[in-house]
Amino acid sequence: MASRIPLLYSPKVLELFRNPKNQGRLEDANATALVGSLACGDMIAIYLKINEETQVIEKATFESYGCAANIAAASILTDMVKGKTLEEAWKIDWRIISDELGGLPAVKFHCGALAVGALRRAIRAFFSGKARPEWLPKELTFEEKQALEEEKLMEMLSKKIKAAEK
Repeated sequence: MASRIPLLYSPKVLELFRNPKNQGRLEDANATALVGSLACGDMIAIYLKINEETQVIEKATFESYGCAANIAAASILTDMVKGKTLEEAWKIDWRIISDELGGLPAVKFHCGALAVGALRRAIRAFFSGKARPEWLPKELTFEEKQALEEEKLMEMLSKKIKAAEK
């Protein structure tokens, strides 16, 4: 018989899980991204309204399917990026998200990485078809790679499950 030990979440994580901020689709977004997989249970959609001239994030919202840490990470991230330039927002990493949440259990660090991966994917989408600014790296960052790895893993597992069912 397997036993499960409940995860100890900080009061901030629990508060944002119960009362997430900036949740929902942003109809006038001009940069969006979706990361994760419904198959694993962690998915985040990020919506940004960016001022084209100043490149300042005016609005940020999210939709999330996942655990308390996933929802809290996306919620706090959207709060943190409002009013920041894209370059400033790009500098936020999963450790900053974890710190702002009062810490995450080690098995939930990927939730912070997933939220940041969604933000960075949305920023890259904003610059699609435009000149890439010097501060935007050509190579994918750790958080972007983490999001891709989760997506690829879930796709692979989904295929194996479908093949086993036949």
